[in-house]
Amino acid sequence: MVRLLVLAILLALTVPVTGETRAVAQMVANAAVFLLFFLNGLRLPRHEVAAGLGNHRLLWPLVGWCFGAMALIGWLLWQAGQGWMPPLIALGFLYLGCLPSTVQSATAYSSLAGGNVASSVVAAALLNLLGVFVTAPLFSLLGGGGAAQFHGDALLKVVMILLVPFMLGQVMQGSLSGWIKENRQLTVWFDRGSIAIAVFVAFSGAVEQRFWQKVEPIGWLWLAGGVALFLALGHSGAWMLGRMMRLDRANRISMLFAGAQKSIAMGAPLAAVLFAPAVAGVVLLPILLYHLAQLVIAAPIAARLSRP
Repeated sequence: MVRLLVLAILLALTVPVTGETRAVAQMVANAAVFLLFFLNGLRLPRHEVAAGLGNHRLLWPLVGWCFGAMALIGWLLWQAGQGWMPPLIALGFLYLGCLPSTVQSATAYSSLAGGNVASSVVAAALLNLLGVFVTAPLFSLLGGGGAAQFHGDALLKVVMILLVPFMLGQVMQGSLSGWIKENRQLTVWFDRGSIAIAVFVAFSGAVEQRFWQKVEPIGWLWLAGGVALFLALGHSGAWMLGRMMRLDRANRISMLFAGAQKSIAMGAPLAAVLFAPAVAGVVLLPILLYHLAQLVIAAPIAARLSRP
């Protein structure tokens, strides 16, 4: 995943899609995202959804943390960054805070650390499902005039590209679940490829506008520092919340990874819906850096938590 994201960014820097070809590339990206969420609907068993939804002590505090506390952290970093970094990068921190959790990596690291895997899967899936309805309006509400305005047309587009294919996948599990099991590796690569395509198309628009000319060296330092602070607050806060809720160790580990990680799988496609191509690539910079960093630091955290 890390290598594919880096490759997508390098391709956008060297051979970006511009002009008339961008519309075609955007259609390809939207189709890839549609299939991505269709596969997610196929893979998540309905009985696991029902079982996980019963874990109220984990789920609802996690929802509040992800879309409440993390969104507030993003808003504070956006406010603090104004005047110190380019406005669109600062706005990207607010966008980062409003995104839901990852599904694959949060579940994988919970498993490695000895967490509640079933609850991790359902919690992350539920957060992504809620993200279809919550992320964009929340971002627009907190950002006010400085954010993308969210209207009915945007909601319809989000529902058609993200929610509808997920529900179709849930409905068609009975007939296609066998194919999914037989081609698991293929679907994993399709997951990663579709995300990379969305990142490539978004960054192509930013490259066409020569975004690097608008960012001074101090702006890149503030970007790195803001992401590091976000990582520290997200992980420590999620762990402390699990302790305050008196969750057992397995659920507390699930809270940590599902609460602190953010989803590029939701962030990149949604940015293509909410922003113009020239804006989307720059707004995505914080989530791209955060996503890469969370994958790196999660491994030693999971290894440490797996010890008795």
